[in-house]
Amino acid sequence: MPDPSQDLRNKILGRKAERLTCRYLKRRGYRIVATNYTTPFGEADIVARSKGGTYCFVEVKARTGDPLVTPLEAVTPQKRERYRRIAGCFCTQQGREVPVRFDVASVLNGSLEYFENAF
Repeated sequence: MPDPSQDLRNKILGRKAERLTCRYLKRRGYRIVATNYTTPFGEADIVARSKGGTYCFVEVKARTGDPLVTPLEAVTPQKRERYRRIAGCFCTQQGREVPVRFDVASVLNGSLEYFENAF
């Protein structure tokens, strides 16, 4: 049976990691377009626009302790494909093709490591 208190802890950890990532991106000149951007294919944690006009779809992965799988390794091929479909929905909503990139924010014990063009 799922542990509701663990689910809540994970949700809180994830939201903190998303806020940390948004602050990181803003300091580097990105504009946050959306958080928790939802489509029929799933949700992108963050959609940000770079100074150069590229839309960055950011998967935020957070872990505490000494995980067996690093946050970056936790982005599976299925998750990558889902993000590609999410970006397709975004382009459709824009009414045109826009430059996109897929990044991963890895937050391990509160420390952020950011990977541009992760997949």
